[in-house]
Amino acid sequence: MIGNSPLGREVAYPDRFDPGLLYPIPRRLARESLGIADSPPPFAGHDRWHAYELSWLDAAGVPRVATATLWIPADSPNLVESKSLKLYLNSCNATRFADAEELRVRVQADLSAAVGAPVSMMFGLPSFAAPTGIPIDAEPVEIAYYGPPDAGLLVADPAMIVEEILASALLKSNCPVTGQPDWADVAIAYRGPSIDRGSLLRYLVSFRDHAEFHEQCVERIFVDLAARCRPQRLSVEARYTRRGGLDINPWRATPGIAPPAPTRGPRQ
Repeated sequence: MIGNSPLGREVAYPDRFDPGLLYPIPRRLARESLGIADSPPPFAGHDRWHAYELSWLDAAGVPRVATATLWIPADSPNLVESKSLKLYLNSCNATRFADAEELRVRVQADLSAAVGAPVSMMFGLPSFAAPTGIPIDAEPVEIAYYGPPDAGLLVADPAMIVEEILASALLKSNCPVTGQPDWADVAIAYRGPSIDRGSLLRYLVSFRDHAEFHEQCVERIFVDLAARCRPQRLSVEARYTRRGGLDINPWRATPGIAPPAPTRGPRQ
């Protein structure tokens, strides 16, 4: 199914507004490999997109520009492929809308139809904020394994219950179609058996040559940590760097946990 998407192919630049450019991908395709495709997922969450290049024509034909933030719920049947979202937003460039609110309502409706769940949009971007959490990237480890991701690398001490946030700037994976690198900062907030920081660093680095979409990588991290480390509460957020005027910030957490504040990291 991914092979039919515009990802990795030369496509004509859209010269008119076209919701048909949006390409949904069923979430169950990746969740099957995690053993969570046939039941409600063990997490809540969302995919927060930042759009830096949004433009349209006003009622008089004058170009307008803006930025925007989009929220797609993690329990939607589909995610939206990033290049198709870029092309869809670019198709607004030569299209007249009565005002910005008409555009916002239309984008919300089109994206909601594509992913199969209500999508929220607001103009503007979150403010910048320094990463939170204890950095683990300087842990004294030697790494000689770069994939595929191996949950067996994770180690936790059930005799020591802690509540902390661990952070790394070393999450990297690859696009499953084009092979292009995807870079992210990741924050793991949990309460439960103390996670060995060196083991977590080795695990995150094991994604380095892994081919999977952003949202799927974060779900894999959540499921692996939950299974191997048995936290009472767990939250995983990755802030990916921008590509094509878009960045994505998937967040998955134990149901009931409040979402993290919508901010942008230094690399975004």
